[in-house]
Amino acid sequence: MKIVIIGGTGLIGSKTTDRLRKQGSEVIAAAPNTGVNTITGEGLQEALEGAEVVIDLANSPSFEDKASMDFFTTSGRNLLAAGKAAGVRHHIALSVVGTERLQDCGYFRAKLVQENLIKASGIPYTIVHSTQFMEFLAGIAKSGTIGEAVHLSPAYVQPIASDDVADVMAGVALAAPINGMIEISGPDRVRMSELVARYLKAVGDPREVVADPEALYFGARLNDTSLVSDDNPRLGHITFEQWFAASARKSPPANAAA
Repeated sequence: MKIVIIGGTGLIGSKTTDRLRKQGSEVIAAAPNTGVNTITGEGLQEALEGAEVVIDLANSPSFEDKASMDFFTTSGRNLLAAGKAAGVRHHIALSVVGTERLQDCGYFRAKLVQENLIKASGIPYTIVHSTQFMEFLAGIAKSGTIGEAVHLSPAYVQPIASDDVADVMAGVALAAPINGMIEISGPDRVRMSELVARYLKAVGDPREVVADPEALYFGARLNDTSLVSDDNPRLGHITFEQWFAASARKSPPANAAA
């Protein structure tokens, strides 16, 4: 089976590629740095020739409203058109738990447009909604930094390790399309402000985390149901402690304030 992974050299893409190749699939890790660009269309039709499955892991390089919308609209339309022309039989996309609830944020508005393009394409599909990746905790902290403090919502999150996400994406690629959505979450539900405080302490970052109910998450106001799934999600097995211990072994954390 030939599987094309758009964004195949990124965090989730590289891990998904590795898993599928080990299971015997022919995998094309497609990205601008491998000559495949979903915005310009460069190399897209050639990469999809003979492909049965496409996994779309491409992400906007900017969270700015217009940039996000332009990216997901253009990329989505180009990829779906090329997939239809190539006879792709299963289109898979990775999106975010809570996308439909966070429409105050331009990025999530763009993700919803992407999902709707997939649903209307006529290509059999599966959309995977994931909670936040543990690997993005540093980025979440940066987004809430004001001076020497980090202002974050105390809303619940249920972050998932990228290894667990890749396991799911590989499994979905080898399964039949469901023409619907599945949700995946990490094993533990915790308040965002508390988790980021634990993360910063673990990496030796002295910034104080302030639990601020008014703090926005990339432009969206959160409540306790915004970023978590109560719809029987598939649960990963890697806890924050296990993920951090493994990450520290690969790359010992430095003082983030240095």
